[in-house]
Amino acid sequence: MVALTERRRVKRRDGRRFAHPVAAGARIHAGALVMLQDGYAAPAREASGLVSAGIALGGVDNTGGAAGAEMVEVETGVFAFENAGDITRAHIGQQAFAVDDQTVSASDNNGGRSAAGQIVDVNEDGVWVRIG
Repeated sequence: MVALTERRRVKRRDGRRFAHPVAAGARIHAGALVMLQDGYAAPAREASGLVSAGIALGGVDNTGGAAGAEMVEVETGVFAFENAGDITRAHIGQQAFAVDDQTVSASDNNGGRSAAGQIVDVNEDGVWVRIG
């Protein structure tokens, strides 16, 4: 590539909403924590090697479809999740790890859980996690 010699039109996104192709056989409920594996979206589960993508804005049923047959829109930001029972205020600033599509833990279960995001608060509403 060479440097610009004149103005160019810049494409822009807000960086909070994205659409991802859904994994084969996956059902994602609205409000679920969504993770990516090999670029395909699925509900978060206890597994290593997954990438936190955001919260599903709508439900998608791809249980009978091939990978990519459906798309799910996700949003990044700070969201409340259920506490697996081991997160306290002392964990603020540390990583939360996905247990399932609505629950997070302070433990990566010896590498068996993927990071969901950074813990930013813990209160009566749950564990607040920054995704993205």
